[in-house]
Amino acid sequence: MNLSQLLASRPALLRQAALANAAFAYAVLRGLGRRIENARLRGPVRLLAVEPAAERYSPQLIALVGSQAVLDEHFDEADLVRLADALAFAAPGPTTEFEFYLEDMFAQHSPPLRAALLAAGVEISDELGAPDRR
Repeated sequence: MNLSQLLASRPALLRQAALANAAFAYAVLRGLGRRIENARLRGPVRLLAVEPAAERYSPQLIALVGSQAVLDEHFDEADLVRLADALAFAAPGPTTEFEFYLEDMFAQHSPPLRAALLAAGVEISDELGAPDRR
């Protein structure tokens, strides 16, 4: 492959990367949504993503009502990083803070991702597994 071929393929590669990111975000939200449902977690939370300018170097999931210890028991830092990345990708604009009800997280944030995937002809299976933790 030469430079001009690579440059010519750039738009298609960017589109594939955007679709791959949408698929990953959708799978993260779906996997965590199932965990939330299975654990019967409920209530309002605030997710603060990594923001070095605010001297926040790890994400935080804060219980606005209920037990913080229950959240800490169910979500590790890797879960929160993936969740913050997925929500940021699905958000209409740049943000590092999200407030939502745990039980509504998937239904609230997944529709634009699902719509983009379906519009691109991506088949979404009910057996979709959660993405690996890498």
